[in-house]
Amino acid sequence: MNWFERMDLAKFLCCVVLLRGISSVESRYMVYNTSHTMVPGKLNVHVVPHSHDDVGWLKTVDQYYVGSNNSIQVACVQNVLDSIVPALLADKNRKFIYVEQAFFQRWWREQSEEIKRIVKDLIRSGQLELINGGMCMHDEAAPHYIDMIDQTTLGHRFIIREFNVTPRIGWQIDPFGHSAVQAYLLGAEVGFDSVFFGRIDYQDREKRKKEKSLEVIWRGSKSLGSSSQIFAGAFPKNYEPPPGGFYYEITDDSPVVQDDPDLFDYNVQERVNAFVAAALDQANITRTDHIMFTMGTDFRYQYAHTWFRQMDKLLHYVNLDGRINALYSTPSIYTDAKHAANKAWPLKTEDYFPYADRINAYWTGYFTSRPALKRYVRVMSAYYLAARQLEFFKGRSEKGPNTDSLADALAIAQHHDAVSGTSKQHVANDYAKRLAIGYVETESVVATAFAHLTKVDPALNPTFQQCLLLNISYCPSSEINLSEGKSLIVLAYNPLGWKRVDIVRLPVVGGDIAVHDSEGNEVESQLVPFTDEYAALRNYHVEAYLGHTPTQVPKYWLVFSVSVPPLGFTTYTISTAKKTGGYSSKSYVSRYQKGEQSIIDVGHGHMKLSFSTDQGTAINYLNSRTSMTEPVKQTFSYYSAYNGTNDKEPQNSGAYVFRPNGTFLIKPEGQVPLTVIRGPLVDEVHQRINPWISQVTRVYKGKEHVEVEFIVGSIPIDDGIGKDVVTQISSSLESNKTFYTDSSGRDYIKRIRDYRSDWKLEVNQPIAGNYYPINHGIYLEDSNKEFSVMVDRAFGGSSLVDGQVELMLHRRLLLDDSRGVAEALNETVCVQDKCTGLTIQGKYYYRIDPYGEGAKWRRTFGQEIYSPLLLAFAQQDDGKPMSFGAASFSGFDSSYSLPDNVALLTLQELDDGNVLLRLAHLYEVGEDKELSGMASVELKKLFPGKKIAKVTEMSLSANQERSEMEKKRLVWKVEGEGSDEAKKAKRGRDIDPRKLEMELYPMEIRTVLIRLEHPPSHTHKYRFDA
Repeated sequence: MNWFERMDLAKFLCCVVLLRGISSVESRYMVYNTSHTMVPGKLNVHVVPHSHDDVGWLKTVDQYYVGSNNSIQVACVQNVLDSIVPALLADKNRKFIYVEQAFFQRWWREQSEEIKRIVKDLIRSGQLELINGGMCMHDEAAPHYIDMIDQTTLGHRFIIREFNVTPRIGWQIDPFGHSAVQAYLLGAEVGFDSVFFGRIDYQDREKRKKEKSLEVIWRGSKSLGSSSQIFAGAFPKNYEPPPGGFYYEITDDSPVVQDDPDLFDYNVQERVNAFVAAALDQANITRTDHIMFTMGTDFRYQYAHTWFRQMDKLLHYVNLDGRINALYSTPSIYTDAKHAANKAWPLKTEDYFPYADRINAYWTGYFTSRPALKRYVRVMSAYYLAARQLEFFKGRSEKGPNTDSLADALAIAQHHDAVSGTSKQHVANDYAKRLAIGYVETESVVATAFAHLTKVDPALNPTFQQCLLLNISYCPSSEINLSEGKSLIVLAYNPLGWKRVDIVRLPVVGGDIAVHDSEGNEVESQLVPFTDEYAALRNYHVEAYLGHTPTQVPKYWLVFSVSVPPLGFTTYTISTAKKTGGYSSKSYVSRYQKGEQSIIDVGHGHMKLSFSTDQGTAINYLNSRTSMTEPVKQTFSYYSAYNGTNDKEPQNSGAYVFRPNGTFLIKPEGQVPLTVIRGPLVDEVHQRINPWISQVTRVYKGKEHVEVEFIVGSIPIDDGIGKDVVTQISSSLESNKTFYTDSSGRDYIKRIRDYRSDWKLEVNQPIAGNYYPINHGIYLEDSNKEFSVMVDRAFGGSSLVDGQVELMLHRRLLLDDSRGVAEALNETVCVQDKCTGLTIQGKYYYRIDPYGEGAKWRRTFGQEIYSPLLLAFAQQDDGKPMSFGAASFSGFDSSYSLPDNVALLTLQELDDGNVLLRLAHLYEVGEDKELSGMASVELKKLFPGKKIAKVTEMSLSANQERSEMEKKRLVWKVEGEGSDEAKKAKRGRDIDPRKLEMELYPMEIRTVLIRLEHPPSHTHKYRFDA
């Protein structure tokens, strides 16, 4: 045998030995049984795989999506969605729920047609369920209800268009407390059958565990009652997996199910026992034989197979064990199981505010955190509402500029770490940047619409400019030199559905000017001196925002009154007085030194204020029309922020948590004079409290309320202590610990100091524990009077003393509160290398009415605050005057306006050519003697010159017909109530296609899709007044 033959034999023998070795190894391939469904009479554990993906928090929304900036947090939503698809395809019994449409839509745009087909099949089969369905999981304290509706609509309409499904479940698992508006408006009225959440007060949770009342029927609206109630479930602890170690991300340290007996650490029975123990514990605090395990948490399933491999094993071995029944499920399946049990459930009313997760840890600071961002969101919200109206009047453009970019930015800004003020600073900057980009595109939509509606000769190249920076007293359009043969056209657009008489304030450089309306009549106007506080604010922030210092400082504010038709505009001309013969009245200025004993009277018409000059804090309020007189005192204070770093149980005050450590009155400093400005349209009292707080109190002609404009900042921190700055407005009302705050700008809820209606409160933070979110207003009452305060953005506030309203205006903190953001809330504004603490400018308004009569001002003026006049400016040379074909305009039929108790929430041309219209009744049942009744709107008169071809009433989010939604609605039993309870709330009748009249009962919002005879983007015929 030669060498080659010996080599071949060796190879052959080697192969034989290897094959024998392989054949002797037993196959360990295992098929896990995941097909179990619900078993009657057994405890059914609904295993719900999910990932909670914040639309910005520690990283920006795009960083989270693509997985960049991982030095902050290892999170990539793209990976989550990429890996879920093959994981679900691997086993038809597996399920997954997804929430945030801002991420899902980014991912969807990148997918091939084949992947899209697969995903549609997964959704159709129920393996993948899109729940909640909004662009984000919105906050429930800081957003206005209109923004909540808009962001939900944006997501819901995408889902119905792409997948022909309507989300059934609300999934608000992470917001820090829960609004009554969420239950009935963003729950029942969008067609949800249930809503689930993770955060309720720790004291409330413990009581509900004992009573088995974590799951309830939540009736959020007093007016709509059981017709808009919803099944609601608070989780036993949070939205994470159950106790016992069931986290399965690659980086998690929970024990896996090791079921190979040939390997070390075999632990099947131990893992089964842990799972069963967690299930039995939860069953002891839950009604019926169904419980839910939320299998996931923040940014999980980036490699989904690691989760499903372990859950497959758990389901298989737990069901072999036989003590309980475990199944892959979704909240929809779980809700249906609860409903099928046919049980009566405890009733929950009102809301779940405020929220504390442990002793001394009330999450009430975020009600005010990042007040500048809160204001920016509110301003952009109002702008978006008006811009959509104008886009409809002109006709929507798919190719050119439209409002979509602003819609997307606003939707993302409603996220519970965005407008809430609880993100890192670079993320807050990103939210603001997106709003700015959206505004720029929408600004061109508005300018184009005005050029179209005014019918200006295109040859004149009309350009309508707008002034976004009026909040820092900067408006280049109004600061032109009119002595050089120019005049300024001011267009005032009213987005409200009724006629409006309001005041316009513009910075101007000269005083020799006059204002005329479109018919050449002089309009009464007043020049108010431009003060140092405004100049300093303007110069610093213009340089910070635009990179240059203004070349001039205005001398005056020009103040004049305008009258604007509903959903329309009027135009005014500002020119030199010499050319027109008119003039603007200059204000009379008086100064009073601190310490002078004098009484200063200011006011117009029925409304008068008397100030004491010694401190300037004591005010006597008088309304001669209503015979209301009241001593009012207005002061500033700050709470020093608690430093709990060295405590046994550390808890600092931070972006989320408000924990005060002492109250300090801010007394007026030095010999600062009280400056009083009087004129025919407005009287003002200017006060400089100290170097970083000043305010102006105003009373306008024709208005019966007080306006207070404040400037707070930069808050000093040289002492190393963070501060929460508040203002208190005190009266003599005997409010008996009771006050009322709005719910997301809609219903008002009764609050009682140191009291909760659902449990006996153990008071450990008497200040922070009595703070509530305020979006719209707060009011007090006694047997004779109502004292109402309205706000221009979301704030935190309370009534800590009878007769007194307190608003937290600004926060600057130096410590993190250990809730994950890992950053102090210390906002600054920088010019070159110099950074100063953020300065806030804002307004609040107050009024005193006879008992039972305050709602009309709160509701009507509240709409004016939310939807201010939209101003646009155009210059014209005297030699080439701009000839308007239409100097005024109304989108409604001649002389028609909405009833006083109805607001227009949405008028929008959709991309399919339909018109989306939302109308809201503004009053609650019994809120006003007259205006709490039924209202009727003539739809024909909202579309003059057009024929309405079809009206279809929709759900609130416009993704399904209302009638179909009502047919599918689950009817729940409530403990102690009969089955006819749901019939008691009154709602408007179906819209007759011949009469086209819409009825609205208190707190009702009705949403319709309207098809016009000709698409809105074609020729428009509206009322124009030359």
